[in-house]
Amino acid sequence: MSFGFFRNLTKPKPAPVQEREHVVAGRSLPLKIVENDRARRLTLRIDSGGRGLRITVPPGLRRGEVEKFLDRHQEWLEQRLAKVPNRPQVRPGIKVPVRGVPHRIVHEPSKRGTVTVSRDERGPLLIVHGERVHLPRRIADFLKREAKREIEALVVKHTQALGKRAKAIRFKDTSSRWGSCTSEGNLSFSWRIMMAPAPVINYLVAHEVAHLKEMNHGPKFWKLCEQLCPDTERCKAWLKRNGGALQAIAFE
Repeated sequence: MSFGFFRNLTKPKPAPVQEREHVVAGRSLPLKIVENDRARRLTLRIDSGGRGLRITVPPGLRRGEVEKFLDRHQEWLEQRLAKVPNRPQVRPGIKVPVRGVPHRIVHEPSKRGTVTVSRDERGPLLIVHGERVHLPRRIADFLKREAKREIEALVVKHTQALGKRAKAIRFKDTSSRWGSCTSEGNLSFSWRIMMAPAPVINYLVAHEVAHLKEMNHGPKFWKLCEQLCPDTERCKAWLKRNGGALQAIAFE
């Protein structure tokens, strides 16, 4: 099977993507094989939280070469995935951070509504109402609402300071990045960032807003980031150190 594709000179086609499962040390992980016109060699990446694998390949590469590449890197994958935290399933009794503060999940099926923030003598709570089967999704929806409310306000704050405007703000559950900014001015954020401390949320928004002016990671970009968020270095280090654990939390 070939990964090659015909070029359309008037409107470039998106890169072909093949999706399947790949077993590593008894774990079946989603694998995406993505053809990139600019790739000169195969590259392998583990998504944040160990939620999946991604191989980028040059155009026209034979299927057999991908399989050989995976075989050669099987031991490397096993070693890396062994260091990835287990994926805790969202359920009653566990704690999920909200703005960096752990909240214990309490299920109260008899009440109406979705999620209520409360506290007891043991600390902050997330009280989830309705059927048990919907509990993970309702907490995810709660985090999405919190992300929309807080991040949209932070975007306004930082774009005003920068003298730029964002064309659109979107929220996704991305496994490979926390945020992005397109050349058209569209900003995207992972709603999972609402589990990080408030300064880290602010840093992420400042980072993506800075890309409205500097579409790179050069010295000018980082200087701009520091202007918008003086805690840039500390927050960047926190996200690098702890981001994988946030990505690993399973809301399915």
